[in-house]
Amino acid sequence: ALGVPLLTTVSATAQDTGTEYRMPPPELAALVDAPRTPGVSLSPDRSMMLLIQPPSLPSIAQVSAPESRLAGLRINPPNNGPSRGSASIGLRFRDQDGQETEVRGLPNEPRIRNTRWAPDGQHVAFTHETINKIELWVVEVGSGQARRLIDQAVNAAYGAPFTWLSDSRTLVVRTIPEGRGAQPATPEVPSGPVIEETEGEAAPARTYQDLLKDAHDEALFEFFATSQLMKVDVGGGGTPVGGPALYRSISPSPDANFLLVQTTHRPFSYLVPAYSFPNRIEVWDTDGTVVAEIADLPLQDKVPPGFGSAPTGVRSISWRADAPATLAWVEALDGGDGRAEAEVRDRVFTLAAPFSGTPQAIATLPLRYAGMIWSEDGFALAIEMWFATRQLRIYSVDPDDPGEMETVFEFSMEDVYS
Repeated sequence: ALGVPLLTTVSATAQDTGTEYRMPPPELAALVDAPRTPGVSLSPDRSMMLLIQPPSLPSIAQVSAPESRLAGLRINPPNNGPSRGSASIGLRFRDQDGQETEVRGLPNEPRIRNTRWAPDGQHVAFTHETINKIELWVVEVGSGQARRLIDQAVNAAYGAPFTWLSDSRTLVVRTIPEGRGAQPATPEVPSGPVIEETEGEAAPARTYQDLLKDAHDEALFEFFATSQLMKVDVGGGGTPVGGPALYRSISPSPDANFLLVQTTHRPFSYLVPAYSFPNRIEVWDTDGTVVAEIADLPLQDKVPPGFGSAPTGVRSISWRADAPATLAWVEALDGGDGRAEAEVRDRVFTLAAPFSGTPQAIATLPLRYAGMIWSEDGFALAIEMWFATRQLRIYSVDPDDPGEMETVFEFSMEDVYS
């Protein structure tokens, strides 16, 4: 005889325990929710300490918030900010005598990120996250009074949402473009196939997560990452700078007369994150007029694998900290391939305002470039390293009169004892 199957039913409801989250005993809840050690940020002159209070644990609402993963970014769609990381819940100042001042005027249930001191240490700017908007706030250090600076929503999805100019009065802020509209709807039927082209070259690459997958992802990436720059006075009010674009990086010159602007543009890729997309590097004045184009870098999807490899063309570009308006960057001399035999790997260049001359080479490095430290005493430190051997070397160079480099330090990064 055939056996008769036994059928059982499992209820999807929780009638006996209720449908809400259950709380632990008060003693355990108090232990878990105990205040955490605050973060610390020192003022530029090291005379004042900003204590940044983190929350105990994120709420269920925060961890269950929607998330869009696009080109290596993880975005919270409702407020156009990052979906990961923890926002702080309080700020206070402590002076050298140990006296503390609680910041007053913060919004109810503050969610604070991106705290940045003004260069003169008189103000601290920060962003405050709401469910559907990110706001720009500033606090006056002397009084401890906080206030919102502008009504426009801040775009924190792609790059630092704001930066101070050296005048300590002006911020350059990424905002949501006016009249942006609703985000692109997910198509019910794909408009066409996903086509990937090959040029017949071997191009081994790392495997990345959260990449673009189709045309709809491309549209979403442009929607969330596009910003309108605004020049905002610490007293309030702002004016637009340039037009809406995919701003990768905004960096003011030390004399506050120029902006180093890097913008991402098409074609995008489904194989690499946004930081490898085509990148246009320009110098603007602070009204948004293009002064010079430094480079327009193509899609960097063929960088050889390995920690010793690097993209070709201009990279690691920034302002010389010891000059009013001089750019410095590095370029690979070995094709960017760490596997290739080469006597020299990188060369460091500088270019001063008005950015129309020939770049000056100030250092040629046998190993891969790892940074510059600028001194106001007529020298700079050029750092190179090689990951495979853990070798690190630091040279002293004269950026205004380049000559033979002097080795200052040479050691292994793993030689902790020495």
